[in-house]
Amino acid sequence: MEPSRRRMTRDMLLLIVTMAWLVTGDEGGIKQEERLFNLGKLEMFVDKLPHIPTLHGYHFVNGFLKPKSLHIGMFFKKWKFHRDLPATPVFAYGTSKRSATVPGPTIEAVYGVDTYVTWRNHLPLHHILPWDPTISPAIPKHGGIPTVVHLHGGIHEPTSDGNADSWFTAGFKETGSKWTKKTTHYVNKQQPGNMWYHDHAAGLTRVNLLAGLLGSYILRHSSVESPLRLPTGREFDRPLVIFDRSFRKDGTIYMNATGNNPTIHPQWQPEYFGDAIIVNGKAWPRLTVRRRKYRFRITNASNARFFRFFFSNGLDFVVVGSDSAYLAKPVSTKSVLLAPSEIVDVVVDFSKSTSKTAILANNAPYPYPSGDPVTEENSKVMKFIINNKSEVDTSIIPNKLIEYPPAHVSTSTRTRYIAMFEYVSSIDEPTHLYINGLPYNAPVTEIPKIGTSEVWEVINLTEDNHPLHIHLGLFKVLEQTALVKSEEFIECMTKRNDAVKCEISKYARGNKTAVTVHERGWKNVFKMMPGHVTKILVRFSYIHSNESYSFDATQEPGYVYHCHILDHEDNMMMRPFAMVL
Repeated sequence: MEPSRRRMTRDMLLLIVTMAWLVTGDEGGIKQEERLFNLGKLEMFVDKLPHIPTLHGYHFVNGFLKPKSLHIGMFFKKWKFHRDLPATPVFAYGTSKRSATVPGPTIEAVYGVDTYVTWRNHLPLHHILPWDPTISPAIPKHGGIPTVVHLHGGIHEPTSDGNADSWFTAGFKETGSKWTKKTTHYVNKQQPGNMWYHDHAAGLTRVNLLAGLLGSYILRHSSVESPLRLPTGREFDRPLVIFDRSFRKDGTIYMNATGNNPTIHPQWQPEYFGDAIIVNGKAWPRLTVRRRKYRFRITNASNARFFRFFFSNGLDFVVVGSDSAYLAKPVSTKSVLLAPSEIVDVVVDFSKSTSKTAILANNAPYPYPSGDPVTEENSKVMKFIINNKSEVDTSIIPNKLIEYPPAHVSTSTRTRYIAMFEYVSSIDEPTHLYINGLPYNAPVTEIPKIGTSEVWEVINLTEDNHPLHIHLGLFKVLEQTALVKSEEFIECMTKRNDAVKCEISKYARGNKTAVTVHERGWKNVFKMMPGHVTKILVRFSYIHSNESYSFDATQEPGYVYHCHILDHEDNMMMRPFAMVL
């Protein structure tokens, strides 16, 4: 087929899909906004915090740990987010439709023991949310919902990384251009820590996660972690997966079906914010705790909402890990700011509480950092009811945690400049976002060498804080420097798209913002401040040993880096990179 006819065919397909949604997305002519559930009618803290089901990515054979193969499906079902809210249609992960949950089961793996997962798509032909066909999403020819799973924070082969174009529909009937195999292989040879898995399909990530496709993954290493004597066990070591949602009167997830530029993108909005705060699948749950130490592995699984967590009674968070790695030593703090996709691993000592209850609260504006202040609904997260009885607690908070080999800028092989751009329409509304002025499908421009370190200077030319996530590589944040004469620099970058030719050193000389103490360890995602240059040192090898990867990282389809505000990622704020030897 000639190129012009291919374009015409695709344009006709997009038009048909768009019109189909415009016809069916507005139920009976009633605007979705008018059907929004009044969350003020829902009583907070009435549902107990659920225990997320656990799946072990290993098993014992004759007393030895051996690799295990898991089969985890994606199912359409109904889920109760609140006692008084009608059951909500969702997409959920689980080993069966009946056992599927939102969030999905926590996968627990062991260092050095491979885990194999066959992710199976059992989803219907049509989505439950308004996806936008104009932002280059995966569109199968015969219907169905494209999905692919990315293990966020995982260090594994490209064919198991969940590339956006490695999607598949129900029964693997259709697959994306970079799909390779049905079973993913997680080698589990990285440092112990916290990860999470979620959908990563091109242009559909935001709606697939909103529908419920996300879950936790914990990698344990007993010989390294047991001597730390941190709180352990199902009761005292708990994942908290937190995200925001809004609902319509019938309990369905509410997502604005009209784009901010409807003549350009019929449905796409630059950010999604919901007012109900969900923890482990329940809106504003409660948990009764004993007067002792608890460990909480907190994941911000929101599409765009930042959380600044704090306790209403002044309790401290003792941070022991950030993203997928332990810190070198614990850090005590009164509040923790988490961007979408960030993980913080904390210990909370309820024996130090002077009150019988504590509210885990939030005061981060949205969009962050200069958006609206929090409301009554989204300022509350969950409630802890603290027993009066004191008890002996054998767990501790050690003075030292895990010290990884140092990484110095002097060892870096090169410096790259990564610029974040936002483009707006004639009515000054965002239309799309690029990294380095390039769309996702432009040829690879970043080709790091395995075993090396690189300095990336990330230049945020927008007004939003963008959490940058790098697949495969971990990094340390070195400094955050404000741009001076930023309008002049942005004008040059818009014209030339070259930080060196635009004399970045002349503009990156404003005030420096210190990196928060508990974020000075190894990260896989970090908050890029607007109008700032954030310098990071990226390591392309195992951080605990500095050894090369145990798999071939040079394979297709390679890796990506992107903003983890999902609405930005879906609309081109993502770029590929390829590893070489």
